[in-house]
Formats: sequence, C-alpha cells, structure tokens
Amino acid sequence: MDFNYTPKVQDMQARLLAFMDQHVYPNEARFFREIAENRAKGNAWIPTTIIEELKPKARAAGLWNLFLPHSPRAPEGLSNLEYAPLCEIMGRVPFAPEIFNCSAPDTGNMETIARYGSEANKDRWLEPLLKGEIRSAFLMTEPEVASSDATNIQCRIERDGDDYVLNGLKWWSSGAGDPRCAIYIVMGKTNPDAGRHEQQSMILVPANTPGIEVIRPLSVFGYDDAPHGHMEVRLTNVRVPVGNMLLGEGRGFEIAQGRLGPGRIHHCMRSIGIAERALELMCKRLNTRVAFGKPVARQSVWHERIADARCMIDQARLLTLKAAYMMDTVGNKVAKAEIAMIKVVAPNMACQIIDWAIQAHGGGGVSDDFPLAYAYAHQRTLRLADGPDEVHRASLAKLELAKHLAMPGEIEMPITRGS
Repeated sequence: MDFNYTPKVQDMQARLLAFMDQHVYPNEARFFREIAENRAKGNAWIPTTIIEELKPKARAAGLWNLFLPHSPRAPEGLSNLEYAPLCEIMGRVPFAPEIFNCSAPDTGNMETIARYGSEANKDRWLEPLLKGEIRSAFLMTEPEVASSDATNIQCRIERDGDDYVLNGLKWWSSGAGDPRCAIYIVMGKTNPDAGRHEQQSMILVPANTPGIEVIRPLSVFGYDDAPHGHMEVRLTNVRVPVGNMLLGEGRGFEIAQGRLGPGRIHHCMRSIGIAERALELMCKRLNTRVAFGKPVARQSVWHERIADARCMIDQARLLTLKAAYMMDTVGNKVAKAEIAMIKVVAPNMACQIIDWAIQAHGGGGVSDDFPLAYAYAHQRTLRLADGPDEVHRASLAKLELAKHLAMPGEIEMPITRGS
C-alpha cells in the first residue's frame, strides 16, 4: 500500500503551508480585532478587510476552489483524496478556508448547485460563488421539530402557478448573517402525502426575496461567529420561480445524501487540522512551564496524553483518507459507512485533544488569548452538525447487524465449551 501523496499534492501542500505561514497565522489577531472593532461600533456583521485582502493572493497562488471535483466550471478542483491534506492545513485556523473559497456552507452549496442545478441556476449562482463574489446559506434545521430526523421538517414548499411559495421557520442557518449572503438552499416539504423520504425538496431562494425575515443570530457557547453567523430565519409566503427547484419535487433526500457526504468529510479534515495544532500548542506550553520543581513536560500524565493524542490523530486521518478514497472510487453511497465513521471519530477526537490542550494552558486555555476555547466550541458543535453522533452510530450499527443476518435455511450453531 502506498500512503504517499502524489507529487502534485505535495507541491500544493508546500505552497499552502508557506501561504499560511506568510499570510494567515500573522493575521489571526487582526481578524478577531477587526470583528471586535466592528462590534464596538455597533455592527459586527461586516466582512473583515483582512479576508478580502488575502483572497486575491490565494487565487494568484493557485489555491482557490480546491474542493470541487469534476466540474468544468472549476477546473482547479481536486479529488476528495487529493483535497484531504490541504483541507486539514486550512482547518488549523477557523477563518482560513474562506480565504481559499473553501469554507462551509458555500462548498456544500456550490457542489449541490453544480450537481443538481440547471444551467441557468449555475450561471446565476454558481459562477459568482466560485469567484468569491457572494456567499450562501443552507436552511434545513428547524427549532420546532427534532431535526436529527429530517423527515420531521415542516417548512412547506407549495406550487402556485409558475412559482413555489415557502412558509416555515428555520434556524442554525449558517452564513445567513453575512451581508454578502445572496442565496439560500432551503429544504422543505412539497408533498406531505408522499413516501417518508419523497416528501421533501430543495429549492434556491434569493436572500433578498420578500417574506424573508432574519430574526436573530444564535450563539455557540457564547460566540456569535460574526460576520458569518448562525441565524434563525422565518419564511412567510416567500415566492420563487419554479425553475429554482433543484432536481425535482421529492428529491430532497437524494440531494441531501449527495451534499452531506462531502460536507461531512470536509469537516473531518478540518478537525484533524485543528487537533494537530492543539497538540503542537500543548507540547510547546508544557515545554515552557515549570510546576512543583520540574518542567510540566516531565510529568508522566502528560506523556500519556501526548502519546494518546498522536495515536488518535493518526487513526482519524487514516480513516478519513480511506473514506475520501472510497468516495472518489466507488461513490458516496457505497462509502456511507466510512463517512459515518469519520463523522463520529474526528470531532470526538478533536474535542478530547483540544480539552487536554486547554488543561495544559491552565487559565489561559479558556481565554481568548489562545485559539483553544474557540476551537473547542466549534468542534463540540460538529458533533451535532450534519447529523448528531447518535444518528451516525445508529446507521453504522444497522449496517453491521445486516452483515450477520442468518440467510434462509441457515442453521445457527450453538456455542459450546470444549471439555
């Protein structure tokens, strides 16, 4: 088995690492300072100038739209396996993916429009998204139902002549707080009498359509994630053309499976990146602190945690690369078990390692002087985003149990002890 990345990917890794060292890490403090200054002026929901300054540099470096494979509109797109190590590097800094036009939910939305939108949809929305001129949001989760079971969704999408009319309440609409957010992908119910997984559809809704009310931003452990945001959005008699329907009525679950597979694996790639950074910060902190007469790095409890962290990161990376390989070679549907596994493993792994890093930093670890508290808040959220742990574990258990069902006529042999 060959575990080496291709020369093409190794070259891109080197260029991306250099870009991060030159442009991203030195500007982390500036990014958060800009947001704080905007908030102090009364409006945190303003795009930061540092991101906009770095985007042209990323394009010039050939580090743009790397996430989208097999699209003639984004020839620079890589396979999932090629993209994995690059996405991991971007994941080390929470705002970095946007610099390379590789941030959620835009990546998933672009892939959805590329796969399932009409040519007119692609011209109108995909092209400006690929250029980084606009941003987008994905509206699926609802506050009034348990959205871990997406068949519970109540938002209605009803045909009225040449239009569809939407009514419903959504929340955790990530990206809807950004003033550049120009398009929503909304999942709702078109036919409540159809089969359980044929009732829902997905449709493109321009953000400036009459009847849309952005009610409030939702905070994550106290962070509002401005200017991106996770918004609660009410849709009241929102009217959009029939041509905005993606793929067709009743195809929402089919689209969701196509969309969420890449989205999940991208989250996991980024989780590995932030876990690596947390381990680095932990080791540096332990090497520079003295407690009870000796360096903290010599305390045996930290040896165990560091060793466990290295094992956990490398295990998660190998599992993620396997899932990426299978998505490229046999498709998302066949790779569903591997995708479910990484979605459970990677965020849990990152949460544990970031927690140890916080502990190593003492009081500083829970402050905003270090990136760990914010990273933990984000990773803990990923155990819910794109399906909670419990749903993925249930899917895995069903797949595993199905492997061992007795075939018709097969006799179950009792287990006996030898004499």
